[in-house]
Amino acid sequence: MTETSDRFSRYDTADYLTDPADAAAYLEAALEDSSDPTDVARALGTIARSGNLSELARRTGMSREGLYKALSADGNPSFATIVKVADALGLKLHFESVA
Repeated sequence: MTETSDRFSRYDTADYLTDPADAAAYLEAALEDSSDPTDVARALGTIARSGNLSELARRTGMSREGLYKALSADGNPSFATIVKVADALGLKLHFESVA
């Protein structure tokens, strides 16, 4: 009997966010689907990892490590950081009335 073992790499959404429209749709879904504010930061972190994190850090004026930490699952970025990162990614946060 021959055993075969298939190895698969771990799924990472960042691998599939290939253009700004995909990134915007992903962030919009995070905003709509969750009441947990950390989900928005994590979504931005995923979008950041899909590109050049060092370049993003330069555009935001943050260190690469600080950016990675702020947008990680354990991060707790300020709203100012969220806005700064979204802007540097070419994304715009949008609010609308639900009433």
